[in-house]
Amino acid sequence: TPRQYVVTARAKGLSERRVLYGHVFRNAMLLVVSGIPQAFISVFFAGSLLIEVIFSLDGLGRMSYEAAVSRDYPVVFGSLFIFTLFGLLIKLVGDLCYTLVDPRIDFAARNA
Repeated sequence: TPRQYVVTARAKGLSERRVLYGHVFRNAMLLVVSGIPQAFISVFFAGSLLIEVIFSLDGLGRMSYEAAVSRDYPVVFGSLFIFTLFGLLIKLVGDLCYTLVDPRIDFAARNA
């Protein structure tokens, strides 16, 4: 069954392309935009270690792994802090992209 906004848009005489891009994709993109940061964060963490091991590079992923194996807790906590900070920044960018996809979402209007 089609949603009310699709039925209303068709009743107004909009073309199928306009209904699809203007109404359906806008609501579907919210789910995509909310899922991209989590996927990017997991690929970044796992991918950095994998690439550093394959190409024999020294980087944060390999250093974090070696610190965890050798129980170097200050380095583990430092790398955990950096990965967490990076993850929070990516999630913030993802939340700010909501307003680009759907202008009806306004974080400034919330007073709660």
